[in-house]
Amino acid sequence: MRFALISDIHGNLPALEAVCADIRRQGCDVIANLGDCLSGPLWPLETARFLMAQDWPTIAGNHERQLLTLPPQRQNLSDRFAAAALGEAERAWLAALPPQRYLRDDVLLCHGTPHSDVHYLTEDICDGQTVLAAAGVIRERLAGVRVSLLACGHTHIPRSLCVDGCQIVNPGSVGLPAYDDDHPPHRVENGSPHARYALVAQTAQGWTVALHSVPYDHRAAAAKAQQENRPDWAHALQYGYLPAA
Repeated sequence: MRFALISDIHGNLPALEAVCADIRRQGCDVIANLGDCLSGPLWPLETARFLMAQDWPTIAGNHERQLLTLPPQRQNLSDRFAAAALGEAERAWLAALPPQRYLRDDVLLCHGTPHSDVHYLTEDICDGQTVLAAAGVIRERLAGVRVSLLACGHTHIPRSLCVDGCQIVNPGSVGLPAYDDDHPPHRVENGSPHARYALVAQTAQGWTVALHSVPYDHRAAAAKAQQENRPDWAHALQYGYLPAA
């Protein structure tokens, strides 16, 4: 079994198209999408229509839930922008996405952890930055889940690690290489504007994982964010870093 993992597209259609082209060159059996597909000041409607045309196993992230369930006055800017762009068909597609999914009995797809779409699985926050969590902490967050491979997103940080025989893979973000969050306050910065995904294959010796970074026309994405009055996104898309605090 050889498949690609993508996550956290955030409406960045040019980045998604570049990743898809690279996956086609690599070859795989399945592309699995781990959620947070549309929210952001870029191309949510166009990205939704692109994804709806694919036959990919796809799950919902926290932004899908927020976009569909929160009233506009409680939505953040990224969810509000995406929500305003979508029609009934796109909303129905989002509403049908499950919060997690098994590709098979020993392969689980989730967005954050198996039990939450807003908590990080492999990261802790220390002095406003993310750090790799201890194995015991990750074990607690898995809370009894027993699979050979668990794929998650949410943090936008590419990871490949093992805990108690479970291969955990975070492919990183297709569409947003840096962001900040207030719960609690912290920054995530990958340090380059590349679009990211992972290729995973099962062998007789176990799972092999390749984390890929793909160039694309990130300047066009940054310009779109600037056009929509989101200089924070424009800087993140241009450089892979946030503006200096």
